[in-house]
Amino acid sequence: QVQLVESGGGLVQSGGSLRLSCAASGRAFNNYAMGWFRQAPGKEREFVAAINWVGATYYADSVKGRFATSRDNAGNTVYLLMNTLKPEDTAVYYCAAREKGTYYSPMSYDYWGQGTQVTVSS
Repeated sequence: QVQLVESGGGLVQSGGSLRLSCAASGRAFNNYAMGWFRQAPGKEREFVAAINWVGATYYADSVKGRFATSRDNAGNTVYLLMNTLKPEDTAVYYCAAREKGTYYSPMSYDYWGQGTQVTVSS
């Protein structure tokens, strides 16, 4: 079992920045690739970013160049730095952990955090 707890969400103006954190506990963090997803009201959960076991990163086209994910294996934490935020980035953001499967599919992830709200005002 892996427990994931996100933090760092909040209200920010358009063009601003936020950094989300996801603290993991339980089984060895190094064994998991990590992903970030978001879900806006009335929409499906969508892939945002992912980082694998060796630090390779992947991003949705909508956030490429603005968001960056990183991981601290010693601290069992993964981060999502979000710059140049737009109102359309408003959503609940979730981190998730997987041992296998494709990075962009929510179905590949075994463990999920509770989510943190990000609201970007125009």
